[in-house]
Amino acid sequence: MTEQHTDRTGAPVSIALDRTRAVSAYTVSTQDGALAGRADFVDPPGAPGERVFFHTEVAPEFGGRGLAGLLVREALADAVRGNLTVVPVCPLFAAHLKKHGEEYTAGGGRFRRPRPADLALVEETVRGGGDA
Repeated sequence: MTEQHTDRTGAPVSIALDRTRAVSAYTVSTQDGALAGRADFVDPPGAPGERVFFHTEVAPEFGGRGLAGLLVREALADAVRGNLTVVPVCPLFAAHLKKHGEEYTAGGGRFRRPRPADLALVEETVRGGGDA
């Protein structure tokens, strides 16, 4: 999955799903291929159909271009396409869903509040060699 977007400056960027690292992520890259940011997630092994987003980061030199918002929106759109329930551990995802949750569910999205087991899974994933 790779989607083309335009950032706030009008520059083209690509958002892609990266499963090649220990921690899966949606990444955003500039037109010249520079990695600008990522939204890390884990798909819980005991809960098929769920995706736990736990960290989103954009490199400081790419700040102010709206890339974090593009990452969140594209990751959520992909969750709808994949019929996945989103678990927003990441504060950015949680804030977005708090503000736009009704719109997201009206468009077919599903999300639920994080549980202690989700937090434990994130901690185990990161401690187990993740790139977050």
